[in-house]
Amino acid sequence: MYKRSSLTENQRATAVALFETGEGYRGVARQLGAKWWPVKQLHERWRVRGSGALVTKRGGQPISFELKLDVVQRFLAGETKVELAKEFGLSSPKAIDVWLRKYRDEGEDGLRSKRRGRPPGPAESETGQRSELEQLRAENERLRAEVAYLGKLRALRAQERR
Repeated sequence: MYKRSSLTENQRATAVALFETGEGYRGVARQLGAKWWPVKQLHERWRVRGSGALVTKRGGQPISFELKLDVVQRFLAGETKVELAKEFGLSSPKAIDVWLRKYRDEGEDGLRSKRRGRPPGPAESETGQRSELEQLRAENERLRAEVAYLGKLRALRAQERR
């Protein structure tokens, strides 16, 4: 079950039963007295997974670059999103929309997994610590910047006194 959905478990089960009889998502939303958007999302999942749409999807396993590229290229060649989502076991056809947008904006590199988080710091020596020479150079640079700052501050104060 999707925690963020506004549909109750009973509404979901009823909606899936109505989908299986051929009802569309707007008709089902009207019958349930629910908003059409969550029913439409459930309908898209149902089209891919059938009654499995009522089961919560498993945690996010990363999808390989090659698989994403294959799916996008096959969609651009004319296959439908629903067919591709069924074949590759995707949670919904919406994933293909995201990949397609990235592919059109950034090319193939947009489909590659990006490293998350803070970028790594400056390279350190093999022992994992900076050498004494590197430490002294860094301290020297900091002290030069401090002296330059204090010199400018002194000049500004002297200018105020005039």
